[in-house]
Amino acid sequence: TSKEGVLCKLCLGTLGIDHVPLGNEEWNPWEADERSEQVAAQQRYENVLKLVQNARSQLEQTSLRVQIWGKAAIGLYLWQHIFGGHLEPADVTAQWREGSQKAGKTHFSFITGPSVVPGYFSVEAENVVLVLNGREKAKIAYATQWLHYAQTLLQTHKIQHVAVVLLGNEQCNNEWIQPYLKRHGGFVNLLFVTYDYALVNEEDVFQWPLGVATYRNFPVVEPSWSMLHDPRSYLCNFLGTVYKNSSRETLMEILKQDGLDKLCWIAAREQWQPQETNESFKNYQDALLQSDLTLCPVGINTECYRIYEACSYGSVPVIEDVMTLGDCRNSSMYHSAPLQLLKTMGAPFIFIKNWKELPAVLEKEKKMSLQEKIQRRKILIEWYQNFKAWMRQKFINTLENSFLPSDKG
Repeated sequence: TSKEGVLCKLCLGTLGIDHVPLGNEEWNPWEADERSEQVAAQQRYENVLKLVQNARSQLEQTSLRVQIWGKAAIGLYLWQHIFGGHLEPADVTAQWREGSQKAGKTHFSFITGPSVVPGYFSVEAENVVLVLNGREKAKIAYATQWLHYAQTLLQTHKIQHVAVVLLGNEQCNNEWIQPYLKRHGGFVNLLFVTYDYALVNEEDVFQWPLGVATYRNFPVVEPSWSMLHDPRSYLCNFLGTVYKNSSRETLMEILKQDGLDKLCWIAAREQWQPQETNESFKNYQDALLQSDLTLCPVGINTECYRIYEACSYGSVPVIEDVMTLGDCRNSSMYHSAPLQLLKTMGAPFIFIKNWKELPAVLEKEKKMSLQEKIQRRKILIEWYQNFKAWMRQKFINTLENSFLPSDKG
């Protein structure tokens, strides 16, 4: 008998066939039965194959379903900028907007808008991420209502796990959330919080980026060829509020003294405006696009939307690297300096301790070739895209590690 015949016999033997005709040299009265047995064996083989394929696809399929309730504007940064997710309808003023996405082992759905009210929408997953605003007392009162609603759902076994993404207080006064954390007897498994909050431990409390001002509808910006390669008209820009007795006043004085304000797009105002007009917002975006550098003086906190907005347009943030007043600090090697998350991620920014260093920075800018600036823009934009991708992956991994049952016996 040929090797092929033996192999074939072995193959079919494993499928429950004992007798296989190896040649046509003699008449076989059981040929029809054997043929039907072959067909049955082939069928069994295909069924086993299907079972294996189904098992494999089951493994690859969703193990976790997570519903994100976007009740603060940073939810839009999470969903549209970090996750690259879409929302329907596209209209930003819609009462209800939703989207979904599969990532890793997890199926995410996202809901946001004024119509998302406790008890008046469908809870479609056993795991919930609550995006809340904890900036001030009125916002905290509203956030607390949502936490109590989530607690009720947990107690009635409608959901199993809760994580919170929190727009923290700018001076890091976030004590109100502590009793809700599981480690303090509460029910919140994970907390992702903005700013350099001292209680970030990379176990159940994580630092989260402030991101762009989605409450002003700052868009997801796709880098273009011209954004990367065109010469820019201004060395730097600063469009913003100049608070009394702040370092921003010092910045304005330094720019005027040296005539540097002629090289930069400067538009200062004395009062903060929560909402931009269409014209002022267009000016701001043009300034980012037309400037090599974006000046980022501290406000109430060092971290500001401007940092991320400048990255979106390839304009290098020049950051006043000082810790602001309040309870913000961190536990790393940068304990006396802000922006731990961005620094840990190797942000290619220019950090200065005092605006008196700015003239030297701008002098250096004047001497840079366009080619050098193009290279720097590419590095910045690529870094920012990688940063968002890394935050997305870290968020997914953290949820899966916390919410999925452990393999350990």
